[in-house]
Amino acid sequence: MYDVLLYSMNTKARQNYKKKAKHRTRIQLFIIYLQKIGNMPNDYFRFKQFCIHHDRCAMKVGTDGVLLGAWGCVDGRRILDIGTGTGLIALMSAQRNPDADVLGIDIDEQAISQARENIARSPFSNRVNCICQDILTYQPATSFDAILCNPPFFTEDTLPDDTGRALARNSKCLPFSDLIRKVSCLLADEGTFSVIIPYLSMTEFVACCLSEGLHLCRRCIVRTTARKPPRRVLLSFSKCYANSDATCQEEVMCLSSDDGGRSNDYKELTKDFYLW
Repeated sequence: MYDVLLYSMNTKARQNYKKKAKHRTRIQLFIIYLQKIGNMPNDYFRFKQFCIHHDRCAMKVGTDGVLLGAWGCVDGRRILDIGTGTGLIALMSAQRNPDADVLGIDIDEQAISQARENIARSPFSNRVNCICQDILTYQPATSFDAILCNPPFFTEDTLPDDTGRALARNSKCLPFSDLIRKVSCLLADEGTFSVIIPYLSMTEFVACCLSEGLHLCRRCIVRTTARKPPRRVLLSFSKCYANSDATCQEEVMCLSSDDGGRSNDYKELTKDFYLW
């Protein structure tokens, strides 16, 4: 059929047809190439203003960290990122607040080593630092204006095939009550504490914060799609909010639209970071 079609054309038309066919073949091969490399595990994740290498970290770059880094409050001059891991949230905070000094803290030596490399390669290296220490024993000279944390939250037993990842995700190594009590000590009187946790843990977490004098001032319920139940919740707390007449700011966000693509709300929140 192909030979008959070519034979029926004049010389110029035949040349144009062959040229277009070759071009289509190249495009198809390029798409196959992109699909192949897209399925390969990457040791890094590139954002608009910095790159995160995470091959030596138990917890890789994920949606939870990006959501908190883009949504959490970063007002003030001193920001603390608890459980910094790769340094992702610390670097996002520095990008959002050009006047702040940011400190990341983590108990994992390998994570801190890689976070330092990520920070050193970023345009914010003069304002971001990180230390390897247990947050529960950390005693800074001054308090923080903003604290962010993507805390460990899985309560099931650690998995033997990936001890580092299991430890990073298991709340037994940092119970909510211990974390919140420490945050209350580290947070300035006018400061804000922001977290992302499973939606089912929200009631327990809010009650624990309230017992430590931290009052809920902002909440964003996160759904994968509008039809699915809430998956995560973003929360912000403040010590001084109890003295205010303002009500808690309520938001709902779907990560995906009905057609399976990223939702407009998610795109808007992360537009300064993702390479859409």
